[in-house]
Amino acid sequence: MASLIQPRVLKGFRDILPENEIERSGLMEKITKVYRSYGFVPIDTPVLEYSEILLRKSNGETEKQVFRFLDNGKRDVALRFDLTVPFARFTAEHESELYFPFKRYHLSKVWRGEKPQAGRYREFIQCDIDTVGSDSAAADFEILSIMRAALAEIGVKDITIHVNHRGIFNRFLAKLGVAEKSEDILRSVDKLAKVGKEEVKKELVEYTQSEEKADQILTYISGSTDFDSTLSMIEQMAGGEDSDSQRMRDIYNMMKAAGIEATYVLDPSITRGLDYYTGVVYETFLNELPSIGSVCSGGRYDNLAGLYTKTKLPGVGASIGLDRLLAGLEQLGKTGKKGSYLDVEIYCMDKSLAVHYQGVAEKLRQKGINVEVFPEAKKMAQQYAVTDAKTVPWGILIGTNEAEKNVLTLKKLATREQFENLTVEQAAEKILSEK
Repeated sequence: MASLIQPRVLKGFRDILPENEIERSGLMEKITKVYRSYGFVPIDTPVLEYSEILLRKSNGETEKQVFRFLDNGKRDVALRFDLTVPFARFTAEHESELYFPFKRYHLSKVWRGEKPQAGRYREFIQCDIDTVGSDSAAADFEILSIMRAALAEIGVKDITIHVNHRGIFNRFLAKLGVAEKSEDILRSVDKLAKVGKEEVKKELVEYTQSEEKADQILTYISGSTDFDSTLSMIEQMAGGEDSDSQRMRDIYNMMKAAGIEATYVLDPSITRGLDYYTGVVYETFLNELPSIGSVCSGGRYDNLAGLYTKTKLPGVGASIGLDRLLAGLEQLGKTGKKGSYLDVEIYCMDKSLAVHYQGVAEKLRQKGINVEVFPEAKKMAQQYAVTDAKTVPWGILIGTNEAEKNVLTLKKLATREQFENLTVEQAAEKILSEK
């Protein structure tokens, strides 16, 4: 007899049990509802792309995280590490078939070969929204508004969204005379929350060859007490008002007009490490658990699609990291577990009544009730144990006498309260009234 293969998954990957997948898919449905309410439409792209598509506008750190290999046809391919770069390729390839501005959403898996840790896996789901074809404060604000609305829809309201503008920072670096080191400096600043001020300063001194310039950068990213004063400070340090600082004022005025400005702070330390961001950038933190990191982030990437088309297609977008968000909610004890989507279980009390049970089940389904018939006449304790595991709220008991009279007993499983001699219609009405 051949030896059994040990069942196991790769490091950084995981299986999802029903109660977790029910919760995850439920959150995705709610997020999708919000995305659609703002006029976004769905697309899909392949999980595999040519490596040059994914990596042409990336840095060395990104390449280290990509799952890359030669396929059977000796083509150099890679698993997508986000949904934005494939979207840029998609937009360029289907440019003649799309209308602009084009607003899409895409909820799907991506892969990164980074070190696994709490809330961070090598395979995870991103919930993306992007608008291409509009370089406007309105498009930027809409994404920021959707981020807040989508998280609120899934019950995540105690958040702070940190906003910045890479353009102002780049002007500041140019004024310091270190523009050629901007990408290194941006990535260093992006690590501030992870490695601390002293470690970032060491890197900045190395990149700028000046402790004074490093200190000025640290002063810049420290910000001030509120949105307006912070904007005035960084604007002045960058050389005065320009289109980038005016964009931030326009966005903030839209926030105030919508009455949602309290959710947002202007944080000059937010830079986003990926190279393709060129304008507004943002990250979202759970106020009760900031240590888990950003659960929703993004920004403007005016030049990304330019790698694949000569047409200028400015874009802006955001992504909710669903798995990290769920990990945070679990730590905060704010997740609810469901073992199934069932409203009611019809117990099998007598196998001779199997046909009758199925008839009752179908009548309930026609009324919009999710119902299952237990398939075998096992001991009732065993049947109850299964429905407890599935967190089914209602049970239906039908014996021979009930079947002859076309009635049933409805049982609220959490309290063991019973309602006897009900018709199917009466039982349905009771279930729906508390659904």
